[in-house]
Amino acid sequence: MKDTTPDVDARYGAMLMQRSGEERLTMGCAMRETARAFVEASIREQDPQATPEVVRKGLFLRFYGHEFDAESRAKILAAIASAGHPVVR
Repeated sequence: MKDTTPDVDARYGAMLMQRSGEERLTMGCAMRETARAFVEASIREQDPQATPEVVRKGLFLRFYGHEFDAESRAKILAAIASAGHPVVR
């Protein structure tokens, strides 16, 4: 869904391009971290006792799960389960 008028969208794009590459990269990274925090909060809201593994699996499925077929998803989820690394924030 896109409810922004073309002229406002063009003005916004122009404003973004006035920023340096570093500023745009920083903004993009901040947006990604915000999205990750929202998804993690949603996972923890659904399961307050979620382990780090459950959170990692949930993050993968929400962000990337749709990009893989069922077999590939299962392999990736198995790798996440066997990794046992803590969630990186």
